[in-house]
Amino acid sequence: MTTPTRGYTATKDQLLARLRRIEGQVRGIEKMVEEDRYCIDVLTQISAIQAALDKVGLGLLDGHARHCMHEGATEGKAEEMADEMLSAVARLMRRG
Repeated sequence: MTTPTRGYTATKDQLLARLRRIEGQVRGIEKMVEEDRYCIDVLTQISAIQAALDKVGLGLLDGHARHCMHEGATEGKAEEMADEMLSAVARLMRRG
């Protein structure tokens, strides 16, 4: 059984490195809270993590649009793929 090709397959190593960096930032926030750091400093780090996750999400959407949706269109699933993409964008945009 072969591993399927995804929209992020070509940049998987970069994606994993970015996610590990974000994971480290989250651990850093945990340490800040344990050390009773100033609220605004913690919030600033949370904002940085959200921005980093947004960048990851946008990269995944880009890969999905360029690879997965293109592949789906050739298989006659264009409308289904478009609906799925719009749902994913809506989920990423919902916050708070």
